Amino acid sequence: MALDRIDRKILALLQKNATTPVAEIGRKVGLSTTPCWRRIQKMEEDGIIVRRVAVLDPKKVNAGVTVFVAIKTSEHNEKWARQFAAIIEEFTEVVEFYRMSGEVDYLMRVVVPDIAAYDHFYQRLIAKISLSDVSSSFAMSQIKYTTALPLDFIETAEA
Repeated sequence: MALDRIDRKILALLQKNATTPVAEIGRKVGLSTTPCWRRIQKMEEDGIIVRRVAVLDPKKVNAGVTVFVAIKTSEHNEKWARQFAAIIEEFTEVVEFYRMSGEVDYLMRVVVPDIAAYDHFYQRLIAKISLSDVSSSFAMSQIKYTTALPLDFIETAEA
C-alpha cells in the first residue's frame, strides 16, 4: 500500500495516542471522520497498524527493573532455535527477544521487580534449555524510550 502524507500524519497521531477519536484525527489531518476512518481501517487491513495497546508505567505495575540479557549458544540448528523461541514465549518477563548477528546469538529485554526476581527468572530459564553463555546487564536509568517508529522512511505517494 502506498502511503501519502495524510496517512503519515494519521500514523504519527495514533502512535502518540491510539485512543484519539477519529473525528479529532480527521480534523488534525484535514479530513472528515468517514474518510479518516476508512484510511485507518485500510492501514489495519494492510497490516501497517498491527494493534493498538496501552503503554503502562513499569514502576506502577512492579516491573521497574530492566535487564538486557545477551545469550550465546553452541546450538545453531532450526529445531533448537524453534524450541528456544517456544520456551521464551512462556516467560512473561521477556518483553523483547531478538536473534542477533555478531558475537551474541540472542538478545532479550527482561522486566522484573528486582534482582531476586531476575535470579528466579534466570534459574527457570537455564532449567529449561542449555545455553553456552548468559550475560546480564541491568539498566541503571532509562534515558529514552518510545514505542513510536520513525515515519521519515516511508515511501510516500502524492496526496
